[in-house]
Amino acid sequence: MWILIIPGQIFTDVVGSPYYVAPEVLKKKYGPEADVWSAGVIIYILLCGVPPFWAENEQGIFEEVLHGKLDFESDPWPSISEGAKDLVRRMLLRDPKKRLTAHEVLRHPWVQVGGLAPDKPLDSAVLSRMKQFSAMNKLKKMALRVIAENLSEDEIAGLKEMFKMIDSDNSGQITYEELKVGLKKVGANLQESEIYALMQAADVDKSGTIDYGEFIAATLHLNKVEREDHLFAAFQYFDKDGSGYITPDELQLACEEFGLGSDDLSLDNMIREVDQDNDGRIDYNEFVAMMQKPALGLAKKAGAGLESSFSIGFREALRMA
Repeated sequence: MWILIIPGQIFTDVVGSPYYVAPEVLKKKYGPEADVWSAGVIIYILLCGVPPFWAENEQGIFEEVLHGKLDFESDPWPSISEGAKDLVRRMLLRDPKKRLTAHEVLRHPWVQVGGLAPDKPLDSAVLSRMKQFSAMNKLKKMALRVIAENLSEDEIAGLKEMFKMIDSDNSGQITYEELKVGLKKVGANLQESEIYALMQAADVDKSGTIDYGEFIAATLHLNKVEREDHLFAAFQYFDKDGSGYITPDELQLACEEFGLGSDDLSLDNMIREVDQDNDGRIDYNEFVAMMQKPALGLAKKAGAGLESSFSIGFREALRMA
């Protein structure tokens, strides 16, 4: 359906996805400036993997859109260029009269060819998160897969785009060669042995490829892991009988559901790694401690290596809009 937009026309219907809706839309008085806000949200997600304004429910998201603070302090923002942050900040001004126009966005230095977007190799969000994932124990990897499968499309929009970029043949599976090419695109300069190690780590079911669910689990932003509702839902997945404990039998069943082989010795090791009171089972507090513990002290950084390709791609998308 085509809508003719007349200059100065004001719209009053509240439409759009909660994460992307502009403040003036919620106030039922808006114009085409709202689209620049939504585009700014998309850039923010692509650069860090999470929406700029989010909460546990739709009403909470709307409150954040209207009054929440824009976060440029959490990782990976410290490693993202000032040009990118300046563009996003000016696209997400709540006053539509002060917000950049689409034309001004196209003229911003970060978007311009030869502008501020860096082209030197830097660690990317994909790479740093996959490195963290590779150092995690088997239970935590399975728990992340459970969390990933319960996230909304909006919550993983940035990661979905990354998966599509790497999955060049659109098969729904990332092969070793596709991963090698994809990591090179985002500025990762790794040896073949390192890429193979990342592939092995993300390929939880050992199928020889990384499927969509495995990729999302391996590249989830850590603030998704720390949310109480996600942690509790993941714990409940393993605690089949609702006893409040994950037992070896329940862990064995989960391994089978994920297509993982697990002998008695490895099950014991999985339990022992998490079981702080040595009672042979995992309670909720022990599970949470495992999920929130950094993997072998790896930093929670995500790089800005995606900036160059995002700025170019976004410029082209705006020109086609």
